[in-house]
Amino acid sequence: MFDPIRRLVLRFAHLPPEPTPPAGAPGSVKVFRAAGNYYKLRVAGWCFAQIGAIVGIIVSLWFINRLTDGVESFQRLNAENQQRPTEVSASEPGAEENQPPAKPKKKRHRRDIDDLARTVANWPHWAITLIHWAEYAAIVGFILQLPATFAAVRLEYEQHWYIVTDRSLRIRSGLFSLQESTMSFANLQQVEVKQGPLQRLLGLADVHVRSAGGGGGDEPKGKTGDSMHLAVFHGVDNADEIRDLILARLKRFREAGLGDPDERTAAKSGNTDALAAAQDLLAEVRKWRQDLRG
Repeated sequence: MFDPIRRLVLRFAHLPPEPTPPAGAPGSVKVFRAAGNYYKLRVAGWCFAQIGAIVGIIVSLWFINRLTDGVESFQRLNAENQQRPTEVSASEPGAEENQPPAKPKKKRHRRDIDDLARTVANWPHWAITLIHWAEYAAIVGFILQLPATFAAVRLEYEQHWYIVTDRSLRIRSGLFSLQESTMSFANLQQVEVKQGPLQRLLGLADVHVRSAGGGGGDEPKGKTGDSMHLAVFHGVDNADEIRDLILARLKRFREAGLGDPDERTAAKSGNTDALAAAQDLLAEVRKWRQDLRG
């Protein structure tokens, strides 16, 4: 049942089922995914959000029912006042005996509801009907969003892809707002594992990978010293394995003297230009030498 929804959403969002591996040897591609407990954690967050929405709906139902009772009470009172004959003047003898006993003081929130009900009682008769229809629409909307938001949590979890090759790594996340980050080992500076108390309880951790020369927008100024680009392997249960793999491949990458393909091309182009300039200079010197001898 869930597969048709997945295909429909991926087609609508124009997302490929799997990301393209970054630069590297085909046999060196390693793919990692977020752990199952990470998905359970996201589902737990979704459940708490729905419980909060249910509490909000219950409170709104209680408020609307109190408001409706207050409006009906004030409307009946207004109708009785219009039909009642002229009351005895308070200045006449015995008027104080006819006065109703003083009502006990109401709490502040009850007074606020009564004040609002007194105001709404003067509105057109269809106002209360409109309030009830809004109440029913909110309940129906809550029920309809349950499968949609749950499917979004599931699909967002499935879109966490972590790919490591012998020269670079790529991280893809997000559903409708796709985020894809690629890092070359030529710029990689730091690899560390971070784990909070809840993650420790669930056996999860995050692997933070930093490289120099990034945009610097992800980190506060002065925290890392230089402009750093951050990529995170969220919610994995094999953080140590991922960290050791990246560090081992980074070591081999540096020992082999490899660099980013674009950087090597630029360096090669720069060396060619310098060699051509040196050859031109040597030709000029030889020409001057021949002229001096002649």
